[in-house]
Amino acid sequence: MKKTSLTLAIMALAAAAGGAAHAQSNVQVYGLLDVGMESANNKSATGGSQTSVISGGMNTSRWGLRGSEDLGGGLKAIFNLEGGILMDTGAQDGVLFKRQATVGLEGAFGRVVIGRSFSSVYDTVIAYDPMGFAPYYSWATSGPATGPSKYGFTTAYDNLIKYSGTVGDFKFGANYAAGEQTTGAQDSAKYGFTGAYHLGAVNMMATWERNNGNTVPATGNRDKNTVWHLGANYENGPLKLWGVVRDYKLVAGKALTADVDATTTWAGIAYKTNEVTTLTGAVYHVNVKNVAAGKDADPTMYVLRYRYALSKRTDLHVSAAYAKAKNGQLTGLSRDDAGFGTSQHGLVVGMQHRF
Repeated sequence: MKKTSLTLAIMALAAAAGGAAHAQSNVQVYGLLDVGMESANNKSATGGSQTSVISGGMNTSRWGLRGSEDLGGGLKAIFNLEGGILMDTGAQDGVLFKRQATVGLEGAFGRVVIGRSFSSVYDTVIAYDPMGFAPYYSWATSGPATGPSKYGFTTAYDNLIKYSGTVGDFKFGANYAAGEQTTGAQDSAKYGFTGAYHLGAVNMMATWERNNGNTVPATGNRDKNTVWHLGANYENGPLKLWGVVRDYKLVAGKALTADVDATTTWAGIAYKTNEVTTLTGAVYHVNVKNVAAGKDADPTMYVLRYRYALSKRTDLHVSAAYAKAKNGQLTGLSRDDAGFGTSQHGLVVGMQHRF
């Protein structure tokens, strides 16, 4: 009985302390739930079609906690914990806070966070993808950034220090992710720099990132992956246009291992026909440059999306896509996998709710 009473007393004190803390700070529970049905062909090596319940049609499903504390003098302490949800099974998508786990400071100087977070490049480029990094369907990002036919960038890093700031119409960012290797500070280190400029109806951006591998003892070299983007978007009333070019280079550290040189381009258009309906179209193309003649896939994907807003926080959406490769090579609609056929088409019908 005494043990139970002591436990209840401790819980009461914790609740009181929590209430006092909340009086001085701002804490928010938020999330995005996106689930639907996909029907697509060439879902296996035998070429079969499949209909599936999928999680994350327009956006990856997630939940999180974020907040701030006013430290005075225009300075705030901030935090963000965010994890993914697989809506089709209810399972956790990876580690608990796979998407973000940061604390930091925010003030007139900008914002600095440390922990696990999206890269500066991710934060910038997402506004220049007409599909908004949609899992179904966009090739503007690649989860592991090493997909067999879509050469993207790294979306998030562990051990990250990230800065973002604004001066007038210019936004800029930088990040460094420690490699944490005993062989040297450069092994597995990651760097990124971004800039974006707003000029009337036009927004422009440029980004650069470098991801190092570990030193290979036999050669004394390490893998070096460099990615840059140049892009712009234009918005005039209900009309919005996008155009982006990305260059991806991987210099291999291992002997007798081929380098990779690929350029991805995409363009898109969106038109808001009324207050609740938006139509979006996009095309993505990957040009792999250093592949033997007749062996390059150089895939292209075409996407159309219809979005209907039931409210400010709830949408219905329908997306259709078609991807095709050259020279009999494999490709697929997935941003991360090579696919099982020379082409693939898919249709997604889903619903999204934000809280």
